[in-house]
Amino acid sequence: MAIYINNDSRVLVQGITGSEGTKHTNRMLESGTNIVAGVTPGKGGQTVEAENGTSIPVFNSVSEAVEATQANVSVIFVPPAFTKGAVIEAVDAGVPLAVVITEGVPVHDTAEFFTYAERSGTTRIIGPNCPGLISPGQSNVGIIPASISGPGRIGLVSKSGTLTYQMMFELRDIGFTTAVGIGGDPIIGTTHIDCLQAFQDDPDTDAIVMIGEIGGDAEERAAAYIGENITKPVVGYVAGFTAPEGKTMGHAGAIVSGSSGTAQAKKEALEAVGVKVGKTPSETAALMREVINSL
Repeated sequence: MAIYINNDSRVLVQGITGSEGTKHTNRMLESGTNIVAGVTPGKGGQTVEAENGTSIPVFNSVSEAVEATQANVSVIFVPPAFTKGAVIEAVDAGVPLAVVITEGVPVHDTAEFFTYAERSGTTRIIGPNCPGLISPGQSNVGIIPASISGPGRIGLVSKSGTLTYQMMFELRDIGFTTAVGIGGDPIIGTTHIDCLQAFQDDPDTDAIVMIGEIGGDAEERAAAYIGENITKPVVGYVAGFTAPEGKTMGHAGAIVSGSSGTAQAKKEALEAVGVKVGKTPSETAALMREVINSL
């Protein structure tokens, strides 16, 4: 089992003929992802010849691609200025999952397309500004390296791309059902809470790692949700204990204002509901190893 993507995922790549789209299409194919179509307006009828010999048809629109291939996941590699239009196109085509890799998307654009998707009731958005998600051995949608870990018992939800990779690598001997990089922008589609509940409902996920970072109150809200709804063990890490107050650090959403949004406040909120929180990624991995060994 896995959450959001699995062996049945049929993936289309919006922006497949761009340099990033082409590069990561090859990487996703190498890890076993079933990529059935690409979309680049004006290039419909062409094909992309992948490095593994796969020939991927290109369509002018998402609706054409879905009609022809029954794609049910879209991964979006388009410039920030065109991201809102690309997501809305995926929503209009009824794609159940849209994974937005693009960084630098204007916040008001994200607010618009997320609201549009919510009102549609058909499309889940992951991102923007995220590495995507991977169910090792089944499907890899985005830019997460597939070779760093295999299938296993842990669910991972993370704001940070690089910390996603590190945690997967450190716990590679146990492995993962799914790892989801939700992105660190001020407005994102799928949240910590969404993933926590999905992992709670997944019978093959035995324990959950949650990675947050300074700024906002997403981790505090996730902590409250864990206390009321999650019975599986959760281990946490919050990036940014040494960040100076009032400075934007890394992600656009990672800014501390007064006592709000600090790593310490998030750590305390999580520990108050029984989440073990590591001071470093490696300590967090060690805590998860203890949890798994005790099950």
